[in-house]
Amino acid sequence: MTLPAQASRIAEDIRSMRVRGARLIARSAVEALQIVARNSSAGDITTFVAELASAARFLLQTRPTAVSLPNGIRFVMHRVNRAKEGGASLETIRATAVKAAQEFIDNTDTAIQRIGEIGARRIRDGDVLLTHCNSSAVISIMKTAWNQGTKFEVYVTETRPRFQGRITAKALAGIGIPVTLILDDAVRYFMHDVDKVLVGADAVTANGALVNKIGTSLLALAAHEANVRVFAAAETYKFSPETMIGELVTIEERDPSEVISSHELRPLGAVKVRNPSFDVTPPEFIDLIITEQGIMPPLGAMLILEDILGVITPEELQEYQTKTLQEQD
Repeated sequence: MTLPAQASRIAEDIRSMRVRGARLIARSAVEALQIVARNSSAGDITTFVAELASAARFLLQTRPTAVSLPNGIRFVMHRVNRAKEGGASLETIRATAVKAAQEFIDNTDTAIQRIGEIGARRIRDGDVLLTHCNSSAVISIMKTAWNQGTKFEVYVTETRPRFQGRITAKALAGIGIPVTLILDDAVRYFMHDVDKVLVGADAVTANGALVNKIGTSLLALAAHEANVRVFAAAETYKFSPETMIGELVTIEERDPSEVISSHELRPLGAVKVRNPSFDVTPPEFIDLIITEQGIMPPLGAMLILEDILGVITPEELQEYQTKTLQEQD
């Protein structure tokens, strides 16, 4: 199928990283699905649901590591398929798709605010914090704590090769928080000055491992060595149900030109460049995960998946996945 122009632009923005961050990726993908539902000219239920499923599959291909994206798509498609199975009319199913998409989008705002409120309690006057990349949840925690009168300072890594850390530094400095921008390679050098490490997440696995921007695992390792606590902030829609049945989170590798231009690479000869966007931090290097549902140890991830996503057994998950994004006849 051909996506509506606006939905197609959103998909390309996600793929090209003009839309960044797990929260915005998920919101944008669900918004694109909502646009497809609103603009569909399908005259029957089967065709309408098939169009949505096709759009969902297309959107899923844009950023394979961002678990929030399939969870957002799943949130909408599960409700659409449930309405279809319940014998709802075409217009009711269309309204269900639009409403579910809006509910997910609204929930992303509520979750960030709640994480800010919960996480702010973990920051103390005089703390020196260290963060990596650009996380809406992390920024919400720090802004909330600062606005409540807690005084602290923050080290922010540049986060190469796309320098998302500069976005974080600007946001924090903009409200008066003292910020020091450092090289990614310098985290061990500065770690003994740090009281707490606070990072976001692109995905959380069933065993509590963290999938986040490349460099997070080395930062957590340095913190572990220095006996510095590591907090991860993640909305529950970033928890990966597929990992309950042994699936691995796909680690996206991006164009080597982000690391070095072809012009700069040519004089080096037969040199191969790799550019993974994410790495995996084992749960033993994470002290707490802050979600909109509260604070938990990494091993609590399984409870989130069972409770929040409504997934009880691996068999039910497999059936759920099949019904959600199945090929439509």
